[in-house]
Amino acid sequence: QVQLVESGGDLVQPGGSLTLSCAASGNIFSIYAMGWYRQAPGKQRELVATMPTGGSTYYDDSVRGRFTISRDNAKNTVFLRMNILKPEDTAVYYCYADISTSRPGFTVRADYWGQGTQVTVSP
Repeated sequence: QVQLVESGGDLVQPGGSLTLSCAASGNIFSIYAMGWYRQAPGKQRELVATMPTGGSTYYDDSVRGRFTISRDNAKNTVFLRMNILKPEDTAVYYCYADISTSRPGFTVRADYWGQGTQVTVSP
């Protein structure tokens, strides 16, 4: 069993900054990627940023240059530093991780999700 626990969501004024964090725990064999999605009211969930293990990071065009994703691999944790926040960044932010877990004699790979953390950008 794997759990992702997020923290850091808050109410912030336009132009402000926030840092989200997400820690994965449980029967983890290997982590292939970690990242962040967000879902605004009435909209579909969209990919914000992702960081594959040993690969190149990806940012959605709407956040590139303002958001920075990073990982602490020793702690199975991913961060999202959000600068110059805009009202259109308001959403529930979800952490995800592409993880394999160990079973007797084999591993199982799947995507896991956090519970979501609310980010509200408003004067």
